[in-house]
Amino acid sequence: MASKARHIIFVTGTRAELGLMRRVLAAITVHPRLKLSVVATGMHLDPMAGPRLSALKSAGIRPAAVVPWLRRETPAGVAEMTGRVIARLARTFCDLQADVVLVVGDRVEAFAAATAAHISRIPLAHVHGGDRAEGQVDDALRHAITKLATIHFAASKESARRILRLGENPGSVHVVGAPGVESIRREAASSRAVLLRFPNVRESAVILLHPTDPDADMELRRAMDLYDGLRKAGLRQPIILRPNNDPGANGITAAWDTLARQGMFGPDPEIIADLPRPMFLGLLRECRLLAGNSSAGIIEAASFGTPVLNIGPRQSGRLHGTNVTNVSYAPAKITAAVRRILARPRHKTGLNPYEQAITARRIAQLLTSPQLVAPAPPKLIGY
Repeated sequence: MASKARHIIFVTGTRAELGLMRRVLAAITVHPRLKLSVVATGMHLDPMAGPRLSALKSAGIRPAAVVPWLRRETPAGVAEMTGRVIARLARTFCDLQADVVLVVGDRVEAFAAATAAHISRIPLAHVHGGDRAEGQVDDALRHAITKLATIHFAASKESARRILRLGENPGSVHVVGAPGVESIRREAASSRAVLLRFPNVRESAVILLHPTDPDADMELRRAMDLYDGLRKAGLRQPIILRPNNDPGANGITAAWDTLARQGMFGPDPEIIADLPRPMFLGLLRECRLLAGNSSAGIIEAASFGTPVLNIGPRQSGRLHGTNVTNVSYAPAKITAAVRRILARPRHKTGLNPYEQAITARRIAQLLTSPQLVAPAPPKLIGY
């Protein structure tokens, strides 16, 4: 008699994360020994980031469960919401009869899922453990998730070494590459489609800036400094993508809205909250420059040779390609760095340090491993 398929629960908190994992989810779906369910939370439910569950609907995914996550503007508020979501996820995993919980990255939604799974004694699979981003609180969350995980899918040898230095079992650590860059060039929208949507893209900077501090006023000033530095270097009408919903994001949003009202982004400005992944990848390929602090500049952009101006400490210490230039928030330094980038030839493609073959299929196959066993029961307080 055929054995029961192993039930994998993927917890997703952002549209970008869902796009990164699209091929992995497809590989799990077609694997004869695996069954996939998706649980949505976080930014998938945030109206400021686009219509509710729009990324899942666009991907043809019907979530098995939706766990509410209300936007909070303070660290204490986020901590309170995290506790509530941990409780809801634990009940959800039980109701769905999860065999393995799968999470990616370092965001607080992934930490909530990892905590709920570990304490519920459900094996946890973690993608992108061991990466380093010294400039954000999520760097600590990434390593915390690593310590809760049963199996580790590292994007690079450097990341795998960090996981091992945390004391994890070498047999549980697998270097598979970054799921978001496998077949990335084929996934991107055509040049024609991108140029129809963004006619001036090849002369424009794309700005994707996320908060690194909960102080909205500070983030507003940083966003203004970034725009000022780009403007003085000659990139006057950038294409703006809205930030994630971390505390401090309201400051960035306020900066973009103010500049749009002042006509700084052109006569018919658009600040984009939700962009399908193929169009985002096409935009990344065609643009003159990506400026901000998104992991897309660190991981995906190298596949297209797109120049990246990585601002501030958010991605500090993270492995990146030679297409990335790191700079502080100071407008003068931004201007000087942009001028240097614009004066040199564009990098060649195919030099992405995160790229490996068959990443998705390897992850799916490894999820069938008999080594994926329940973690030890937690010690109870008072015993």
